Amino acid sequence: MAQGSGLQAQGFANSVRALLISTYDLGRQPVGLASPAAWLRNAGWDVDCVDLAKDRLREASVSGASLIGVHLPMHTATRLAGPIIEKARRLNASARLCAYGLYAPPNESWLRSLGVDEVLGGEFEGDLVDIARAIANGVRRPDLRSGVKHSSATAKTIPRLQFLVPDRSGLPPLSRYATLHMPDGTRKVVGSTDASRGCKHLCRHCPVVPIYQGQFRVVSPDVVAADIDALVAAGAQHITFGDPDFFNGPTHAMRIITALHAAHPSVSYDVTIKIEHLLQHRLLLPRLMESGCAFVTSAVESIDDCVLGILDKGHTRADFIEAVALCRDAGVALVPTFVAFHPWLTLDDYCDLVDTIEALDVVEHVAPIQLAIRLLVPEGSRLLELEDFRQRIGRFDPATLTYRWSHADPRVEELHRDVTTLVGVRLNSGRAAIFDEISTLAHERAGTPRPSRPRAGPRAGVPYLSEPWYCCAEPNPEQVSLV
Repeated sequence: MAQGSGLQAQGFANSVRALLISTYDLGRQPVGLASPAAWLRNAGWDVDCVDLAKDRLREASVSGASLIGVHLPMHTATRLAGPIIEKARRLNASARLCAYGLYAPPNESWLRSLGVDEVLGGEFEGDLVDIARAIANGVRRPDLRSGVKHSSATAKTIPRLQFLVPDRSGLPPLSRYATLHMPDGTRKVVGSTDASRGCKHLCRHCPVVPIYQGQFRVVSPDVVAADIDALVAAGAQHITFGDPDFFNGPTHAMRIITALHAAHPSVSYDVTIKIEHLLQHRLLLPRLMESGCAFVTSAVESIDDCVLGILDKGHTRADFIEAVALCRDAGVALVPTFVAFHPWLTLDDYCDLVDTIEALDVVEHVAPIQLAIRLLVPEGSRLLELEDFRQRIGRFDPATLTYRWSHADPRVEELHRDVTTLVGVRLNSGRAAIFDEISTLAHERAGTPRPSRPRAGPRAGVPYLSEPWYCCAEPNPEQVSLV
């Protein structure tokens, strides 16, 4: 079903009910529930939305649903969803159980082994409504547009949906979600929305690529504006755009933030943009600052040009350094993220990473967990196309939903364990203090002196979101216990 506007008044009985479940969404109120909820409600269904990062799953909600959808946007969410899916199937054997999102098609075999009936990838809203219609009509398996079996070898056209404004009814209030910490010590209530989906690029380790395969889809500016209006009315003082890359469509992006700033001049926002795009569209950076951009996140991943080539990132070490300078000159804070531990890393490489972060004076820009992130290799990763890489990894582990790998140098494995432990016990400590401990530890392990350089003079602090975990990290024990 390609158009949201054509779904009204389908004649579904008032008694039919859907349950949409999110296990984890980076501390945000999940758009992955609010958007399909709007479509299903528009089609006449009653919809319960449950965010298990905030609330418990009620058995009555499960047993009373004809359609159960579990959103799987990232690795952590998928890992946490396993026992939830099993519980849902146990409590309600007759419900149509669907898994949808980036991590659903690559993990189709595992999901079906848990009892999932339908597996949907990108642009899932129309298919969820088609499934709902099939349930209402007593049809077991509709002809789905986006739920085809995952294949890394065959591109497939992602449908172009006419999105509806997300319906956040029934979700916890924004005040219960992650907040934006400001340099002056105040906090802002955060809302999240998407201005686009998918990505034009084909980075080898990215979970977006197996689903969208170089395609991206924009959300109508009117829909984005209406969603932002609703978020602000609900208390949002800052908007996080969840787009994989905000500058996939720079003209569309600028239209969105221009409208945001005009309608809500006191509301700030943050976006994610590739290093490559920051350089290509450098003339737009001052406009980000002028329209209230608090910071730009960019997946730098590595500063080793060889590793960047393996990951097919589209930028170099020199490009990263230039992007830091460009953003600083434009008055926009660049927040880099990294895959700090990978099979090609040496102890000297890790020391080079922390030394470069310090030399560029971006220590306060880097969340400490970024220095502990380990390369995850899920099913469907383009890294599996590389023969050399396949020789470095073990079998697929259904318990972790990844291909396991161990570094050839046990000292690197030991450093990873120690940095992970250090970050885990110091989540509430200052970034500079944790960084100093990590840098000292790394140089001790490498047997090299830590460079002595004077810290730059005080700069304005960098705003940061209170959610300390990231989509490419393994779930921590606290997250598991909450779900």
